[in-house]
Amino acid sequence: MSCFTQVSITPSIHIPPNSNYNNPKSHHRKQTITLLQKCKNVNQITPIHSNVIKNGQQHDQFIIFEFLRVCSKCDAIDYTLKIFQQTQYPNVFLYTALIDGLVFSGLYSHGIRIYVEMIENFIFPDNFVISSVLKACVIGLDLRMGREVHTQAIKLGFCSNRSVRLKLMELYGKNREFEDMKRVFDEMPERDDVALTVMISSYLDHELLSRASNIFDMVKVKDTVCWTVMIDGLVRNGKMNKALEYFRQMQREAVRANEVTVVCVLSACSQLGALELGKWIHSYIENYDLKINHFVGSALINMYSRCGSIDEAERVFKTMKDREVSTYNSMIMGFALNGKSLNAVELFQRMIEEGTKPTNITFVGVLTACSHGGLVDFGFEIFQSMQIDHCIEPQIEHYGCIVDLLGRVGRVKEAYKFIQNMKVMPDYIIWGSFLNACKIHKKFELGDHAAKILLNHGYTDTGTYVLVSNFYSSFGKYEEALLVRSKLKESDLEKEPGCSSIEVNNEIHEFFLGDIRHPQKKEIYKKLVEMEKRLRFEGYYPQLDVVSQDIMDHEKERALAIHSERLAICYGLISTEPLSTIRIVKNLRVCSDCHTMIKLVSKITNRKIIMRDRNRFHHFENGSCSCADYW
Repeated sequence: MSCFTQVSITPSIHIPPNSNYNNPKSHHRKQTITLLQKCKNVNQITPIHSNVIKNGQQHDQFIIFEFLRVCSKCDAIDYTLKIFQQTQYPNVFLYTALIDGLVFSGLYSHGIRIYVEMIENFIFPDNFVISSVLKACVIGLDLRMGREVHTQAIKLGFCSNRSVRLKLMELYGKNREFEDMKRVFDEMPERDDVALTVMISSYLDHELLSRASNIFDMVKVKDTVCWTVMIDGLVRNGKMNKALEYFRQMQREAVRANEVTVVCVLSACSQLGALELGKWIHSYIENYDLKINHFVGSALINMYSRCGSIDEAERVFKTMKDREVSTYNSMIMGFALNGKSLNAVELFQRMIEEGTKPTNITFVGVLTACSHGGLVDFGFEIFQSMQIDHCIEPQIEHYGCIVDLLGRVGRVKEAYKFIQNMKVMPDYIIWGSFLNACKIHKKFELGDHAAKILLNHGYTDTGTYVLVSNFYSSFGKYEEALLVRSKLKESDLEKEPGCSSIEVNNEIHEFFLGDIRHPQKKEIYKKLVEMEKRLRFEGYYPQLDVVSQDIMDHEKERALAIHSERLAICYGLISTEPLSTIRIVKNLRVCSDCHTMIKLVSKITNRKIIMRDRNRFHHFENGSCSCADYW
């Protein structure tokens, strides 16, 4: 039975006779509240609390309200609860402050329980506390309790309140109860653009992009929040190009972006490798005096790092005053992905010396750097320090970095032994990394064992099938490779096609294997043939074992020649200025033949070619690569 049906509520707030609640503010009260509002941490709050008790103000509910609010802001929720528990006759305002603090601290279910306690104590709710408890239900996805609060709000006549209506729409939208969400909206006296924004956000949360777009078009006055919600939702749903289109439209309509907007757009630029647009966003931030806090700064570092402009990322990092662990994490991972492994390790060490406490993500970044740089000793030292020095239990990602590290340097048997002794069960990523190491370092028996584990233990997604098939074909085991590919066809899973993109004149151009859709396809393929001839003259010969199919050699050569990254590079060669850098983003791991080919292309064209594949960045220059063939 609902707690609300057990308790009869009377519309009265009990205020004790000796309360100062309705008296004019005394000098002491003003002074105390002013001091509290300046507090930054709980250590500054406790002496003020002592003075309040000495001065006999511990029952002044104005002061108690400010204590609850400031303690919550200072992330001292335990102290908040102690103050509340010592309060005589708490009123609805104090309950609201406490529930807000609990929600702010992530204790949603506790906030709901406090509301129930308030009702059981016959404290009459108002629209503010209803909004607060609904917020707890929204974030905690507690639909059952949210419906009960809705019923309570109807009985008490609070559903006409705009804030309550918006929270109810959020509640139903978050829980996919779209009919109820629409019903609450339809009951509003007039169309509310903020309510429409709530609907847009709800549809985007559940990947209903067309519905969100239709509602977005209905909004007459689209403010910064509305645009940001739409852009953020598209980014979260993987529609990066669409998100950038909306941002450009936002600029055409002269709507000013805020810090949240630029973080969303920078995320899209990071995913697409759209460096030029990312640079423009950086200029926008500076021109409109947006604050480069740790959120915006980390987004800028990520954008530059993931567009292969690591020097610019480091420049942003060095100029930032507001650095937190997330800022360090972004820079460390940026170094790791761009082949600057020693820089990542050095920054990690400096971070520890400066007193910034590392997180799980920090260790993923620095261990990835060790893996990509072949820094075995550093890697094991850092891995062991997680528990010993920082009391962080290694997770599956950290174990995976060590397996990858050992595999890359050819210590395959040691990697296998490490897997066997792990404290957690290895997942498909670890076995896949190990299998790839077996393929590179020609360890068939161990690789065959890993392949069978991947196929027989429910790890069979498209990437797994392709990885196992390529492993067998690399050893000339074409029958086994064919059998694996047959299983892939039977599974009805679709293989992710290789796609490479390049940004030219602020536009993203995408290419697939053998793509003939581009308007300049004739020029692209002409350049492809020309480059093939020059490469052969330089001694290049295709690595036919990369092709997993059992086909004729000339067919294998043709298959390699039309890989998506080659088409993207040829487009870059014909559409950008001589000697300028070409930047490519590929959704899959670059194959060893293309890797060799691109090194030669960088040499014969005197171009720097930066490629981001699924694993890392490759900076090709004058015939060599930054990865030193550790990829």
